[in-house]
This record gives sequence, C-alpha cells and structure tokens, in this order.
Amino acid sequence: MKLFDTSIAIEHIKKGVFEKGAISVITLIEILRRVASEKRARVKELLEKVYSVIDISNNAILKYCELYSQLKERGEVLSDADLLIAATAIAHDFVLVTKDKDFQRIANYGLKLELRT
Repeated sequence: MKLFDTSIAIEHIKKGVFEKGAISVITLIEILRRVASEKRARVKELLEKVYSVIDISNNAILKYCELYSQLKERGEVLSDADLLIAATAIAHDFVLVTKDKDFQRIANYGLKLELRT
C-alpha cells in the first residue's frame, strides 16, 4: 500500500484527483492546521473518506526512536513530523510517496520510497 506524505496529499486536494492509499495521522494534522476553522471539519471528513488514516502504532513509535537515534548520531536529523511519517511507513511496510527529497536519507533504514517531482 502507498502512504502519501503531506506534499502529495496537498497536491491531490489542489488537483481534486486522489489515489488509493493511506495518510498518516500526522499528515492529517499538518493539512488541517492550515485550513480555515469553518472548513476544517469538512476537509477532515473528505480526507478520511478518501484515504485510510493510519494512527501512530507502537511499532511506529519504536521505529521513530530507532531512526531518530541513528540520524542524530550521523548529524542528519529530520523534523519530528517527517520522521513519524517515515516510521509509520516502515512499521506498516508501506511505500512512502513524497516530493520531499529529505526522505532519501532514510531509504538506507528500510524506507520504501517513491519520489515524485
């Protein structure tokens, strides 16, 4: 299954074209925080109808901690949001679809990545 990063989900919304797949609860939050309060409930409902929304599981939490430690050791820390999205993809064996090249740094740690331009 594909897990769409925030950049791809926003592109889907703007174009009105959606693909079958999932988004992390982190992506849902990142999108909704930018939506006007009077539209937020409707956009949330639409996203939950179009995508499977994946919560942060115990496996994702442990994977996040592992990735954080490894990247910090190398001086390559990502934002917590991006790291949680990547950890969710790895924990659920999803392919992360993104426009963000920063995720390439995690490919060596088990992240299946589909980078779009």
